[in-house]
Amino acid sequence: MKPIVDSRQLVAFAELARCGSFTLAARKLSVTQSAVSHAIKALEKDVGSRLVDRIGKRVQLTPSGRVFLRHADNILREMGAARSGIQLLANTDQSLLRVGAGTTFCQHLLPGVITEFQLSHPTCIPRVEPGGQDRQLELLRSGHVDLAFLQEPPSGKPDDLVFVPLFEDELRFFVSQNHPWAEQQRVPEQALARDTVIVGRRTSHTYRLVSHYFKQERVVLGNVIELGSVEAIKEITKLGLGAGILAPWSASAELANGELLSLPLGRRKLRRLWSLAYWKGRHLTRAEQAFISLSETAARTLALTEAGVSG
Repeated sequence: MKPIVDSRQLVAFAELARCGSFTLAARKLSVTQSAVSHAIKALEKDVGSRLVDRIGKRVQLTPSGRVFLRHADNILREMGAARSGIQLLANTDQSLLRVGAGTTFCQHLLPGVITEFQLSHPTCIPRVEPGGQDRQLELLRSGHVDLAFLQEPPSGKPDDLVFVPLFEDELRFFVSQNHPWAEQQRVPEQALARDTVIVGRRTSHTYRLVSHYFKQERVVLGNVIELGSVEAIKEITKLGLGAGILAPWSASAELANGELLSLPLGRRKLRRLWSLAYWKGRHLTRAEQAFISLSETAARTLALTEAGVSG
């Protein structure tokens, strides 16, 4: 395999061709005349052809040199354009920001964050990829999203990801005002074996957390309905058809207007820590840093909802 031409050799050759003199070229490049001479000799060796003729103190291009100069100019022009494009990106963040988030985050947190983000970064277009925890991990690791809203695994953080903590929530029972538990203001433990409980799909990360929680509490849920979204869980719960398992921030409107009442899952709280995650080792752009900062601000509002309900 032939060696790749050094860009410094191309610069020296192009400058020599313009100046017609080793002395002038060295002065323009702020190097020694010997350095320019060595660069040209190395370049001629790399391309396998004589590129310049030395006539006294002047330099003339050979036929090969004239052909090579056209290519060298094109290469240096493309290199300059690439450098300018990268610099423009660094200075203006003119790019596409790809964010992964579950549907509940898309409804409750992202609208305000994206609105604020576009005011400060009008040339950066946010694109949201919806999906649950497993899907977001897949998108993040495959490079299809830059940032993803994730629950931090209770068993420990993956070594290949960085997690920026946002807020902590608590999964609780939610019931309508006409549900038997609402009048008692508590969840009778024996009722869990016969009453209906509404949760997310079995394949979801939250379902696994809930299942593990009740297993540890030695509680068997008798009748479980699995639904594919938080909105569906809320609607069925409002009809009094069961007790939904949700986080308070995802049902803040229903709590405020009295449609739903929140009750603890049991003696022990089931908490989740939400974070924005990104691939470890990658450099965050200014746009990504700004998006994280805005998400942290918005998350503080959700945390207040949690604190008001969970105590």
